Amino acid sequence: MGVYDDAVFQAAYDKVMAKWPADREAMTVATRFGATYVNVCGPRDAPPLLLLPGGGGATSASWYAQVADLARIRRVYAVDLIGAAGRTAQGGLRSVADLGEWLDAVLSGLGVERADVGGHSYGAWIALHQALRAPERVRRLFLLDPTQCFAGYETAYLLHALPMLLRPTPRRVRAFLEWETGGAVLDPDWLRLQEAAAGFPSGKPVTGPRPTPEALRNLDVPVLLFVAANSRTHDAYEVGTRAGETLRDVETVVLPDVSHHALPPATPSGTGRRLSGFLRS
Repeated sequence: MGVYDDAVFQAAYDKVMAKWPADREAMTVATRFGATYVNVCGPRDAPPLLLLPGGGGATSASWYAQVADLARIRRVYAVDLIGAAGRTAQGGLRSVADLGEWLDAVLSGLGVERADVGGHSYGAWIALHQALRAPERVRRLFLLDPTQCFAGYETAYLLHALPMLLRPTPRRVRAFLEWETGGAVLDPDWLRLQEAAAGFPSGKPVTGPRPTPEALRNLDVPVLLFVAANSRTHDAYEVGTRAGETLRDVETVVLPDVSHHALPPATPSGTGRRLSGFLRS
C-alpha cells in the first residue's frame, strides 16, 4: 500500500492509551496462532471482563471512554485482535473454529475460566460466536452495535467502504468515518489512530455467516444489546427486532444520536451505568 508508517501508528496508539487508567498494564499471551496483546486494568480479585474491539483500525485502545467505569467492578482484559491493526501477532486464523480456539487460548493464558464478554462491531460477532460455541466460558454477554449477528450490511455502507478497503489511506479512512458518523465531532487522538492504521500489514480477518435463528434461540446466556440509532452500517430497527425474536434472554438499549463508527468512544451519557448494572446482576 505504501502508506503505513509503524512509528506513526505506535505513537498514535500510545496517545490513546494515555487516556486509560494509570494502573493499566500490558500483557502478552502465547497462542499457537501467535502472541496476543492484552491491555489490563482493574482489581486483580474482581470478576473478569473480556473486551473485543471492532476490526480494521479499532484496536483495544478504543475502549478508553468506558474502561475506567468498568474497571471499578471488573478486572478488564481488552484484546487486540488477530487479523486487525494493533500489537497482536498476525497469525494464521483460517476459520471460525480457529477463532474460537484462539480465544480459548487467550482466556486460558490469562488464567480465566469464565468471564463476562463484550464486543463492538466485528468484536461483537466474535463474542457472540464464543458464547454460542462455549457458553460455559461466558457469564454475561454485551454486544455494542454488532455486525453480521442479526442483520446484514446496508448496500450503501459497503459502497462507501469499498475505496477504503481496496486502497486504504488516511484520507480515505477519514472520509469514510465522516460519512458514516454524519460529520460528528470525533476525538482527534482516536481519529488519528484510525488514520494511522490505514494499510496496517494485518492478516485476513476470519469472517462467516450470521448465526442461525435456531442457534440464537438455544443460547442460554444473558445478553445486553446496544443498538446505534444512527448507524449506517445496518438497519438498527432490524437488528433490535431480530435479536428480540431469537434470543431468549436479551435486553435491548437504543443509543440515540450516535452512529456505528463513533463507538465505542462516543457512547451517550448513562451507557456505562446501564452496562455496569447489567454486569453486576
